[in-house]
Amino acid sequence: MSGMPEIDTTVPHSARIWNYLLGGKDNFPVDRQAGDRIIQTFPGMADMTRHSRYMLTRVVRFLAGEAGIRQFLDIGTGLPTMDNTHEVAQRLAPEARIVYVDNDPLVLRHAKALLTSAPGGATAYIEADVRAPEAVLDEAAATLDFDRPVALMLMGILGLVPDDGEARAIVRRLMAALPSGSYLAVYDGTDTVPSYVDAIRRHNANSGANPYTPRSHERIARYFEGLDLLDPGVVTVTRWRPDATTDHDPPEVACAGGVARKR
Repeated sequence: MSGMPEIDTTVPHSARIWNYLLGGKDNFPVDRQAGDRIIQTFPGMADMTRHSRYMLTRVVRFLAGEAGIRQFLDIGTGLPTMDNTHEVAQRLAPEARIVYVDNDPLVLRHAKALLTSAPGGATAYIEADVRAPEAVLDEAAATLDFDRPVALMLMGILGLVPDDGEARAIVRRLMAALPSGSYLAVYDGTDTVPSYVDAIRRHNANSGANPYTPRSHERIARYFEGLDLLDPGVVTVTRWRPDATTDHDPPEVACAGGVARKR
């Protein structure tokens, strides 16, 4: 792919750090060093990334199955891994249409993997920033029909917007463009585990990457204001509708989220 922006391998990027923590190979020494520093302070980080990914899978399965959603806008998608949004959705609904959004050039270089769609469905990739919702919506309209319900996925991305007011305004603007019957799905790191908060504080101070802001369950819940929050509400990602085979007492991790429907 010609004309692509150069990848800066001197500064860690959240998508590549996440990929490393999930056991992926699409990262650089600077990303691995940043990930290792986080794990040194908060050894549970790798488990947290995996449990967050499991919640995403369950959410998409619910949306494409029980909720009947056929369009997904996944912002901050990160690098391809197992059970990407389009794979989970199109297993249940091959006609599902998915738009991925990220601002990491390495993700763009992997877009061909993300753009492999089931026959009858569609996937697309937009290089954009969640802090530019108008640009996201304008480009997504080429693939998604905003007259029909859309699932807006903001999984682990709003923590990169440090100001609470700005983060909520982004969610409101994106949801305002979606019709009744659309859904919002969010998870983000929480401030409930001191060692995690300390690890993120050190990461923000030393990495040179965009700072990440853990938030309380209550602050995360404010993203869903004006929407109908589904049971069980905003909970630790391990406790959002766990599979029947899951332990009866899932572990607590420093990440929480929920799903809500627009009236």
